[in-house]
Amino acid sequence: MTEELEIRESILDDVEAIESLYPQAFPDEDLLPLVRDLLQDPAITTSIVGVIDSRIVGHVIFTKCGVNERPTNAALLGPLAVTPAWQGKGIGSALVRSGLRQLEEPDGCLVCVLGDPAFYGRLGFLPDLSIRPPFELPAEYDGAWQSHRSGNMATPYSGELTVPEQWLQPALWGP
Repeated sequence: MTEELEIRESILDDVEAIESLYPQAFPDEDLLPLVRDLLQDPAITTSIVGVIDSRIVGHVIFTKCGVNERPTNAALLGPLAVTPAWQGKGIGSALVRSGLRQLEEPDGCLVCVLGDPAFYGRLGFLPDLSIRPPFELPAEYDGAWQSHRSGNMATPYSGELTVPEQWLQPALWGP
């Protein structure tokens, strides 16, 4: 990763660049409707960009969630995108780490993700059977549902992750 990387929360002026990033990073998936919906609701999202030479090269969203319909310090990580030319240089990892630091509270924080265990495992995520996603996952996603628990975690969370309506689309949870 280059030392020129700036990580910061996104601003309204970043939306066009963020929207152009996802088709590049995921040419076979249409994540733009989800990204747009999440960006329009800053009360439930933490949106972080990675900038190099004034260009956005990476973006991640953390969405506030609950567990078993109760508010908790829990979030869902995703989507995460890095411009193909900058993939493999630590930008995605830096964005995730920044978000985890921002979300951490003294009582702890639970962050869930549906993603590549090899990538997220390097960042401290572990497969999690105690927190269930809002939809049943296909068998080929075995190990892809993971969580990162930080801080004191005096109250261990278990049950179903309660996601906002933007995430209540079965297509987001399967192939």
